[in-house]
Amino acid sequence: MMRALAQRRHVAHAALVTVALLAWQSVCPAACAYSFNYQVADMREAAQISGGTACPQPTRQNISAAGGIAIQWSTSLSTSPATILTVNQITADRLAEIAGTINAAYSMWTGVTGTALTPSVFAPLNTTAAQDGCNPTDGVDTICFNQADPSFTTGVLAFTRVTTSDALGQPAGPSTPDAIFIGQILDADILVRPADSSDVTFATPAALAANPSAYDLESVLAHEIGHSLGLGHSGVWRAMMSPFGPAPGQYLGTRPTPSEPDAPLADDDRAGLRALYPSASNDAYIGVISGRVLPANPLILPAGTTGVFGAQIVAVNSASGAVAAAALGGWSCANPGPAQFDGSYSIAGLPVGASQNYTIYAEPLDGPLEPSDVPGATTALCRNAITDPGWPAQFSCTSPPVTTEFSTTIRSGP
Repeated sequence: MMRALAQRRHVAHAALVTVALLAWQSVCPAACAYSFNYQVADMREAAQISGGTACPQPTRQNISAAGGIAIQWSTSLSTSPATILTVNQITADRLAEIAGTINAAYSMWTGVTGTALTPSVFAPLNTTAAQDGCNPTDGVDTICFNQADPSFTTGVLAFTRVTTSDALGQPAGPSTPDAIFIGQILDADILVRPADSSDVTFATPAALAANPSAYDLESVLAHEIGHSLGLGHSGVWRAMMSPFGPAPGQYLGTRPTPSEPDAPLADDDRAGLRALYPSASNDAYIGVISGRVLPANPLILPAGTTGVFGAQIVAVNSASGAVAAAALGGWSCANPGPAQFDGSYSIAGLPVGASQNYTIYAEPLDGPLEPSDVPGATTALCRNAITDPGWPAQFSCTSPPVTTEFSTTIRSGP
């Protein structure tokens, strides 16, 4: 947890479709790991607009964008009281220290081997002086430290507001690029809690030791940047994408270095990034474990399901005992959809080789991760006439409740 082990780092990050917006063919035929956020295309549109499939598409950035993905941060900072604590108090030095922390957080994600998410996919970090610089329709991924928002309820330290496409050719707003695939992230803004009655403060890495009651700004930003890339919450306790962060005065993992910028990430974070942004040149992390989670008594399943939905499947390296990756499973989809809730899972992005052996197990989302912590992977899989008036019946489905009470045994299967 985040505040005195009692405050969540992130509550609201579900995709926000601000305009009716598709069409990337999903890498995974079943629920992918770690988890991802998903978008179902608007099947009320013609096939050339919707892509012709109601299969959920993982949300992700367009890493081929001309000039790189635009990123910036607002230099508007609270000073009375100060919420971003730095070693250097001179204005220019203070801004440089914060900018360095932001760049380090981005470098964690662009420093993972075996992915197409390289440093060149982002444009150089820019600035804006606007206090309310996080605008979901400007097509720029912005970080704001002094912008009030109703989402800052009790316990919320930061959140990522994401605009995704559900139809081809739709922009985030005026004069912004059109979506070229379903689930494309058109805008992702990170809002860090501003000054308020909660007395929450954040410190740069250099200032954290002298401010033990502050939260580590680098860890918070790295987590939220993961959401801006399309990653949801992970049930792996050590993962950067776990919904619970380090207590005040502490940071997650080890500090990044120029030679190892991804050091604070867990193997689960890295595997998820490889699955979401695969590299054509990667031949070392191409392992996949897939299967289904089925109940001993199928009569206990909710209507419309043939397998357990929402179980977390964990792959453990047999030699080291470390978690290699975890998947949130329970569904599969074949074009033209919709999703079928058959207990399927797929864990991709694993290292391969004669020495690579894994033990897998399944567990319910009954703590520390709960169904409400992963809404993008459990509630964004279906659309129907209730959620979207006029929705075609042949593409309709309803996400079942997450199964949170079960015990498991493992068997080999066909």
